[in-house]
Amino acid sequence: MSDYYQSYGVVLGLALAGAGLVAVAFLAARAVAPRRPLPEKLTTYECGIDPVGLGWAQSNIRYYIYAFLFVIFDVESVFLFPWAVVFERFGYAAVVEMAIFIGILAVGLLYAWRKGVLRWV
Repeated sequence: MSDYYQSYGVVLGLALAGAGLVAVAFLAARAVAPRRPLPEKLTTYECGIDPVGLGWAQSNIRYYIYAFLFVIFDVESVFLFPWAVVFERFGYAAVVEMAIFIGILAVGLLYAWRKGVLRWV
């Protein structure tokens, strides 16, 4: 039973050591880092050009929808690669399941197309 608790002691010791190292790093950074907050340091910096106007701007929601659709289809396509490697071992059941999966993706793409989301106007 003492080996059981000893293994938890090792985990607890490593967790405390890690927390201690993080605390030491934060304290060292706070002690060493120079602090001179000047107004020039607090301005917005973009590509070496002085900022003009406000930092707030409206964006068309269509850009976010394109990004969201890309992420969905990009992540879902990642699932095709492992399936392609092992589908021979699973037989026709894997083919049917992947057909259903691709069908659901196709329905999502068709829905986005019918809603006019893919029209870049």
